[in-house]
Amino acid sequence: MAQTAVMGAGSWGTAFAMVLADAGNDVRLWGRRPELCATINDKHENSEYLPGIELPDAVSATSDPAEALADAEVVVLAVPSQQLRANLEAWSRHIPSDAVLVSLMKGIELGTHQRMSEVIAEMTGAGPERIAVVSGPNLAREIANREPAASVVACADQGVAERLQKLMHSAAFRPYSMTDVIGCELAGTAKNVIGLAVGVCVGLGFGDNTKASVITRGLAETARLGQAIGADPVTFMGLAGMGDLVATCSSPLSRNRTFGEKLGEGMSVEEVTAQTRQVAEGVKSCQSVSELAKLNGVEMPIVEHVAALVAGELSPDELVRRLISRTAKPETV
Repeated sequence: MAQTAVMGAGSWGTAFAMVLADAGNDVRLWGRRPELCATINDKHENSEYLPGIELPDAVSATSDPAEALADAEVVVLAVPSQQLRANLEAWSRHIPSDAVLVSLMKGIELGTHQRMSEVIAEMTGAGPERIAVVSGPNLAREIANREPAASVVACADQGVAERLQKLMHSAAFRPYSMTDVIGCELAGTAKNVIGLAVGVCVGLGFGDNTKASVITRGLAETARLGQAIGADPVTFMGLAGMGDLVATCSSPLSRNRTFGEKLGEGMSVEEVTAQTRQVAEGVKSCQSVSELAKLNGVEMPIVEHVAALVAGELSPDELVRRLISRTAKPETV
């Protein structure tokens, strides 16, 4: 049992707070808006992001970051990836010096091309033994419904990963431990971009052959970049890789697939964004992942074409046509 703080009261932050509470921990959930926090405390429900789901008594909410972080042994970060740096700038002085920092975020920072663990290290001064990542096929609504699910918790220190594993292992949530932080973060980020591409294909009316082709080639692209930046190739075959990719590309609960679907149906990025309450991380990360690939001399045509689509340089039809018409080559290249 540990005192934990979950910084971010969106759907995934709230669902993960439930996981921690179900595993026997006390959880303080930080939310940006006082009125949402008041509703969580009064009704034991996040009526905005997870309506109809009762939160455990061990979960309380506050809009005061200092209160949320006080005496926390584990600090879980669950804000949009492009907002992490600004948030940590405000929060870092309140984070206990021995707290383990756990990232739920799946993104590459625009401009710096840093993974979230690298941003955390830079902004807090925490060493690798204090920084961990959770990633896997974890659609928030299903986790909150306590449907059986598995995930991966990665930390450079295997002992810390195993400690966190125990702190989040509940009757419905099974975490596995590993040390490949790079692979987990890259897999979690790239799958959002591939999910957008699959959604575009669905929106255009294409079927399972097309979806399976994009998923498989997207995984190959991700593994190539992973190898170039020091990830373990085995990670991409596991829960953080193939598992998360399949869930994101297959489920209508996936924000990124749904966003791509609307693009494929003819809506603009601005139109979809205006009607989307929560962040589809792939819309931001497609550019930074594409740039990271180029910096490392890695070819990622699906990611590159999605970035061009989001930038308004390609139509959905052109995206698919250009991918199919590329020069033929061996599958393993």
